[in-house]
Amino acid sequence: MSNMILYHGSPVIVERPEFGKGKSYNDYGRGFYCTEHVELAKEWSCGEDTDGYACRYTLNTDDLCILNLSDDKFTILNWLAILVQNRKARLSTPIAKRGRDWLIQNFMPDYSSYDLIIGYRADDSYFSFARSFLSNEISLSQLEHAMRLGKLGEQYVLKSAKAFDAIHFCSYEPADNRIYYEKRRKRDEEARTAYYRVLETDDINGIFMRDILREEMKVNDPRLL
Repeated sequence: MSNMILYHGSPVIVERPEFGKGKSYNDYGRGFYCTEHVELAKEWSCGEDTDGYACRYTLNTDDLCILNLSDDKFTILNWLAILVQNRKARLSTPIAKRGRDWLIQNFMPDYSSYDLIIGYRADDSYFSFARSFLSNEISLSQLEHAMRLGKLGEQYVLKSAKAFDAIHFCSYEPADNRIYYEKRRKRDEEARTAYYRVLETDDINGIFMRDILREEMKVNDPRLL
């Protein structure tokens, strides 16, 4: 039996995650979002003036169909296609809007049949990095580098009723907002500071959104690998 330990950060204790709940405009749509790291769950659980909880679960993955966007057969553009389809984004330039549509049409993996998705977490700062790529401000390699800033790691998203049947609550740990909201704020600030250093680097030979559109690059294009 393959059991893994996951944590979910929330302002309330969630003993029984419910299938069908959650916001449809989260990174991977409606689902139950978790992490392998208890400290990150505590950061995600706290508001500026509210404490939270890191709830601990076991998940039996034996019979689950898992989409791991970190697999070699996927690129960051597959992740970005899912993100821009689900997240509410204000795209202010024509190239960003065309880029969003092109990614959804040509890089969107069919994830409707999967029970569990593993992929990047896009906090607000990270979503702003993705918008910069869509707007042709940074290259693909710069986006890949930016997504590693701040060390948010991967998130695990339960998507199906089968996955919800396989997760079981174990315990919880309280999170003090005076500690963990500050940690979250500092992590975001450090990521943005490092990102500005990325912007100072001129990736003249990199692939930009305009190149992908102009050359009509698609998912198996060797230039993207």
